[in-house]
Amino acid sequence: MPDATELELIAQELRAAEGSAQASSGSPVLETVFFRGRATLVVESERIGAVLVRLRERGYGFLASLHGVDYYPHEPRLGVIYELLDMHKVDRITVKLRLASATPEVDSVTPQWPTADHQEREVHDMFGVSFRGHPNPRRILMPEDYEGHPLRRDFPVGGEPVLFTYNEGETRGSAP
Repeated sequence: MPDATELELIAQELRAAEGSAQASSGSPVLETVFFRGRATLVVESERIGAVLVRLRERGYGFLASLHGVDYYPHEPRLGVIYELLDMHKVDRITVKLRLASATPEVDSVTPQWPTADHQEREVHDMFGVSFRGHPNPRRILMPEDYEGHPLRRDFPVGGEPVLFTYNEGETRGSAP
């Protein structure tokens, strides 16, 4: 893992490279977090593709995972987390972005990282984040006609009670 100093240098490099390319829109790196030996970059959602390409050029060539998170009740509520590995230095860096629940949409990284295909579909299915430019944006885990996103924290939890011997009379009625 990059240490805290190296993480700041990576962030500074990304700010310089992306900032000069798009000076009017500000920095692509919003924050750096080094906690318990783990290096994390929090980035602007509009710049995720460019940031990941720059990190790939630095040696982080393997997208190990891409997953969603729900920060309910805080806004921006939804997040996408990318875990990148440098296989030569045995190094890992995490890239996070946050999205408002009203418009949870971010560019797909599947064209640059083919391993993101099913992972983006899973985040879409479970959290409702749309990935612009994804080649096959249909549901992967739930039926196509399923309404809602089951891993959101405000998703209603319920259903039929599980039948055990101790509650058999309660769930089926009190008839012998």
